[in-house]
Amino acid sequence: MKELKIGILQQHNVADIKVNMTRLAEGIVDLARRGAELIVLQELHNSVYFCQMEDVDLFDLAEPIPGPSTNFFGKLARELGVVIVTSLFERRAPGLYHNTAVVIEKDGSIAGKYRKMHIPDDPAYYEKFYFTPGDIGFEPIDTSVGRLGVMVCWDQWYPEGARLMALAGAEILIYPTAIGYAATDTPQEQQRQREAWTTVQRGHAVANGLPVIAVNRVGYEPDPSQQTDGIQFWGSSFVAGPQGELYYRASDNEEESVIVNIDLDHSENVRRWWPFLRDRRIENYGGITKRFLK
Repeated sequence: MKELKIGILQQHNVADIKVNMTRLAEGIVDLARRGAELIVLQELHNSVYFCQMEDVDLFDLAEPIPGPSTNFFGKLARELGVVIVTSLFERRAPGLYHNTAVVIEKDGSIAGKYRKMHIPDDPAYYEKFYFTPGDIGFEPIDTSVGRLGVMVCWDQWYPEGARLMALAGAEILIYPTAIGYAATDTPQEQQRQREAWTTVQRGHAVANGLPVIAVNRVGYEPDPSQQTDGIQFWGSSFVAGPQGELYYRASDNEEESVIVNIDLDHSENVRRWWPFLRDRRIENYGGITKRFLK
């Protein structure tokens, strides 16, 4: 049994970045002291979700990698001996920005990064204004706790990314996330969306025989432009096993700091029982690279 203790931080963010980062640091320290070996943070965790509006001044929130945030979380990782999955607004060059997950190794070094590939553009989620689609591809990141298939939020709806990470040897699929309810939707529609979000990712776990970790922010964040009624982020962070079984699912309205144990060796057994990778008809899948087949 290859057990891994995963710490997840589901938090509510405020406008003061220093407050957010102080609380993140406190949460990371607490999880590490409780035995976490891998700690996963939510998408764009340093600030509020600024993509609710289009404002060129908000590009000032971006930073280089390596930079201040990787130094900040690198110091924590080194002092605590934990691996941390962070999510940052990357300034790659003037006019070139990415939504980037950075994995910090337990010695404080950068183990690797992933640039978000699928960029949404919907009311209150104007990410195409800020982020260039990723160009690194779906490459797992090797760490001392395993090979991590890290993607970001909107990527979690696409089975292709999960599959490519699995084919490249990922041992866990990880999705830092920022998603919530639109106030204009009925309560029934809101719950359908939340359940669909959970279900599609559990499907990635089943289809690839891998655990999945999704960490979402929680709580209400207003829209500064007042074009919408803001977003009530639905939390519900979870850890699922390689058969889609839910090891833990967090509240949809409260902050949580939780450690979940997973057995990485279980994936080997599941893949023996359900050899989906063996039975793939790869010679017939050429159409998947086309936008549409008609």
